[in-house]
Order: sequence, then structure tokens, then C-alpha cells
Amino acid sequence: MAYKSILVVGGGISGLTAAVEASEAGHEVYMVEQKPYLGGRVAQMNQYFPKLCPPNCGLEINFKRIKQNPRIKFFTVAEIEKIEGEEGDFTVTVRANARYVNENCTACGKCVEVCPAERSNEFNYGLDKTKAIYKAHEFAFPMKYVIDDKACLGAECGKCVTACEYGAIELDMTAKSFKLNVGAIIWATGWEPYDAKRVDYYGYGQHQNVITNVIMERMAAHNGPTRGKIVRPSDGKEVESVAFVQCAGSRDENNLPYCSGVCCMASLKQATYVLAQNPEAKVSMFYIDVRAMGKYEDFYTKVQDSITMIKGKVGEITEDPLTKDLYVQVENQVTGEMMKEKVDMVVLATGMVPATAGSEVPAAIAYDEDGFIATDSQQPGIYGTGCVKKPLDVASAVRDATAAAIKAIQSTVRR
Repeated sequence: MAYKSILVVGGGISGLTAAVEASEAGHEVYMVEQKPYLGGRVAQMNQYFPKLCPPNCGLEINFKRIKQNPRIKFFTVAEIEKIEGEEGDFTVTVRANARYVNENCTACGKCVEVCPAERSNEFNYGLDKTKAIYKAHEFAFPMKYVIDDKACLGAECGKCVTACEYGAIELDMTAKSFKLNVGAIIWATGWEPYDAKRVDYYGYGQHQNVITNVIMERMAAHNGPTRGKIVRPSDGKEVESVAFVQCAGSRDENNLPYCSGVCCMASLKQATYVLAQNPEAKVSMFYIDVRAMGKYEDFYTKVQDSITMIKGKVGEITEDPLTKDLYVQVENQVTGEMMKEKVDMVVLATGMVPATAGSEVPAAIAYDEDGFIATDSQQPGIYGTGCVKKPLDVASAVRDATAAAIKAIQSTVRR
């Protein structure tokens, strides 16, 4: 039986799962990812909760399944321009943007050695820099370099071209568009961290030692900007006291009105990072209430005994201009006490914003009031999955992606 192809938009854990499951059921699958690598935000994580294992294990298994499967074809540094047609017969226009590095790349790194230009490293949330020609991270898939054309000096420099003995660098490479005919589309473009600068009373962007939960994840990672050392950005000192501030902008009508669900568990996980490096560190968590449902309750119970839990919505964070120490002000909802806690560093638990809030599907798709793809999208054959539908942890996103793959398969065979 001949099956129609399936398009998966987004190469994070949801997209990878959907692509692998659909292809192993016999369908040809195309993947389109905007970034130069697959793996999404999971690739930026240090550990999963509650097992506290590294995400590269799961990603490596999926990458191996993709390599061994001739039915999957993926395009990185690419985006969707147009979707036309209907369930069972979509024509999708894909724009493949210039990578400036072709398939000859062996990731030897000689180009980096001679490159004189630098760029902010978005993989590490701007905490360090890379050269204009760079490998996204040490575990990048595909394992080849890419050039940031905004930072590159272009042909007037050309040092990377001379250094590459494999002819892998094409500074005159241009974007190209092409069309795909598919029977169903799975939209798995993931999420963005809420902009903590919008919660101005917490001082993110003003106080150096106020960071976000995603930055903390990179800081704790061995391939991160500090090689796994959790230190104060202001002076590089190992932290001795940390405050985790929950619902930083979430459950707030002026910011994100909803709860992202996973932030409490993520902060508890990150508390274990701090204590693993410094068992004597003082770790506090300020919360409205803790969301640790089902199997995660045991993890919450275990970690809470190692830290100080304070029920209360933090009102303001101020800084000592000389020491860069921070003061967290909050009313303890249990005791009624007004507290002003001094800490080395604050980690803001910002919520998850669907990528579709800023970049909608180019089709007749319905969204809820927060920008997530509605469960009933009103467009047969196009299925949202993962964190574009609602905030999810990794395990839940994988389950949801498997369900989306089944729906897409049904769309291709029912016609």
C-alpha cells in the first residue's frame, strides 16, 4: 500500500518523536527545522526530572533512528512559507535558508581557528560568544558548521574558505524555495521562554545576578558557558545562597495568565544542581503553590527536605550596588511575616510561551486566548503537538507527539 508523505515542522523532542514514529510505521517523512540543528530546547537542558539523567541519551537514540531510516529527510535552517490544499493533499512551500556550509563539512574546526569575527551564542542564551562560523554545540546534529551572516565579514575576509581543505564553505550560497506534496502536517515548533524583562520589579536585565531558569540550565551543563560551574555572573564567584522565584510573570493578568505546570519541578531539579556542587549552600524556593502531580510528587517530597520552602509571591528584588548581592522581598503566607532575604543569586522561573504566539501556522488554524494551537484546530490534516498545544514536560510531549503521528497517519490513509 502506498502511503502519502507526512511533514513535521519543528525538530525538537516532539517533532523528532512524531517523525520517527510515523516513518517507522511506513511513511515518508519530511522534517523542517528553523535552527541549524535538531533537538530543540531539550538539547539545551542539563538533566531531565525526576531521574536527573542527561537528555543527550534520548536524543542520541532518536538521531540514530533518523540516520538509519531512509524514509526521513530533514531540512535545517529552513522554514515554511506557504501551505495550500487540504487533508490528504497539501502543497507546502519550504524556504531553505543559506547555511553557507555544504555537505562536505567534516566539522574539523579549522575554519573556526582562522575566523576573526564573533557573535553572541544564542544556544547559551548570550552568556558567551562563538566565532561567526560555528557549530551550534558539541552534540549538534547534523554535525556540521554554519555561518551567521549578520556577524560574518563576507568575501572580503574569506579566511575560512582558504582554511577548509574540503571545499565545504560557500559564502555566495543563497536561500532557495521548493515545494513538498504531503498528506498531513504535524506542527511541532515548541516554545519560547517568557521575557523576564517584562516583569520589571524583579530586575532581570538590570541586576546581573538575576537569571532565568533556562539560563540556569545552561550554566549547570558541562558544555555550557561556565563548564557546569554555577557562579554569579557579576564576579564568577561560586554561589552560596540561591533563591528560586516561582511564577515569574505567570498566573499574572499583566503577563502570562496561565500556569506552565512544569516550572516548579524544573526549579526543584535545579536546586539539586546547586546542592550537588555545594552541599552547604542555602537554597530557598518562593512559591504560590507547588505543582507536582502524580509520579513527580515523590521527587518533590525528596527535594523539599533539602531546601527552604517559603509560600509567598515575591513582590520585589533589589540589589546592593557595591556587592551585587540581592534582596528578595516577600510576605510569608504561612506566618504573615514580611521577609527580606539576602542571596547571592536569584533564578526566575519564567513560563512557557508557544512559538505560535509569535509565528502562526500559515493555514486556517484556531488558537486559544494564550496563543496555543487549539485541540480542535479547524483544519483537518494539520495537527499541533507538544508545547505549541500546551505547556508540557518532556515525557508528556513525547506521548503527545506519538498521538499526533497516529492522527497524521490516519489523514493520509483515509482518503
